[in-house]
Amino acid sequence: MQILNREQLIDILYGCAILGTGGGGELSEGIDYIDEALALGKTFKLISADEVPAGKLVCTPYILGAISPLTDTEEHAYANLPRTGKHSILAAYDRALEYMDKESIYGTICCELGGANTAVSFYLAAMFDGYIIDADPAGRAVPEITHSTYYLNNLPAAPIITANEFGECFICENVMDDLRAETVVRALAKISRNDIAAIDHILPIEQMKDAVIHGTISKALKLGRAMREANNSNENTINVVAEQGKGFVAFEGVISEFEFKTLEGFTIGEVMLAGTGEFAGNSYKITVKNENMAAFLNGEVHVTIPDLICCLNTQAGTPITNPNYEIGMPVSVIILPAPVEFTTPKGLSIFGPNYAGVKSDYRPAIKS
Repeated sequence: MQILNREQLIDILYGCAILGTGGGGELSEGIDYIDEALALGKTFKLISADEVPAGKLVCTPYILGAISPLTDTEEHAYANLPRTGKHSILAAYDRALEYMDKESIYGTICCELGGANTAVSFYLAAMFDGYIIDADPAGRAVPEITHSTYYLNNLPAAPIITANEFGECFICENVMDDLRAETVVRALAKISRNDIAAIDHILPIEQMKDAVIHGTISKALKLGRAMREANNSNENTINVVAEQGKGFVAFEGVISEFEFKTLEGFTIGEVMLAGTGEFAGNSYKITVKNENMAAFLNGEVHVTIPDLICCLNTQAGTPITNPNYEIGMPVSVIILPAPVEFTTPKGLSIFGPNYAGVKSDYRPAIKS
C-alpha cells in the first residue's frame, strides 16, 4: 500500500489527462476534488488489486455526460430545480450502501483515466476511508460505458446507482449488459444537465481482478511526474512525454479552426491544425466524440482509436482537454499505444475505426 501525497495525486491527474485523449473531465475539477478531501484530513491509499482481501466489494464510480458547456437556453430548463450542494457521487454512494444493505465498500476502481473521473473515484475512496485500486477497465478515457474490459469480460454493471445535483436518485436494476447500461445512464445524464454521478460494477474483487487493466494509476503517476519534471527543468516536455509513454510525436502546429457541439449527450467536434517547424505546409485534423477519435494528415487517415491521440499545449507542456482550444494555440499531438485489450477482434469491434467513423481496418500506429 502507498499513501499518496498531493504532489503525487496531481501528477496522477495530469498523467490521466494526457492518457484521457481530450476526455475524462476537466483537470481543474479533479484537483478541486483532491484538495477538498485533503482539507478534510482524508487519506488517499493506493493498493494493487492483488492486495484486496478475498470477498471484499469494490465499485466503479464516475460522472457521465457531455463535456461541452450548455447554452443559455439549455441552462434555463434547469433554473427552477433545487440544488442540493452535495457532491452527487457522495449521494450515489450513500444510496448504494442503503440499497445493498452494506456498511461500506472496500475500495474503488476508476472507470477510465481522465483529469476529473479518476479524481472522482479517488475522492470517493478517500471520503469513506477506502482504498484506491491501481487498475481501471479502459487504460485511457472513453466515450461510452461499453468501451471497457468489464464489457469485454461480460461483467454485470447493475445495480447502477445514479444521482444528480438536483437531489434526484435513480436505481437501475436488471440492466441486461453494459450496452444497455450506456443507453440508460446516458438518457439520465441528458435530463440531468448533462452531468450525472453513477456507481456500478459493485462486485467482489474475485470477479473484478481478471477483468481490469492492472497498474494504470502507477503508469499515470510516472507520466505526470515526467511531464512536471521536464517542465520544471526546461526540457522538451513533448519529447519527454512521448518517450515516457512509449509513443511518438505525430504533429506540431497551431490551431487554425475548431468546432464543437453537444449531440445526444456527447461532445462532438473537429480540431484543425496548421503545421509548424518540420511539419510546416501540412495539415492535421482530429475528430472528437468526447475523446479524440481519429486523426488525418493532409486528409488521409493517420491514426484511429483505440490508439491514444493526445494533444498538449506546446508552450505550457500540459495536456489539453476538449473543447478548450483557441485559434493560434500551439499544439503538439502525441500518439501513445492502445491498451492491448482493445486491439483484439472483440475490442476493435466496439472501439475501433468503425466507431470513429473511419472506413478502414485498424492499423496500429506503434508496432509492438
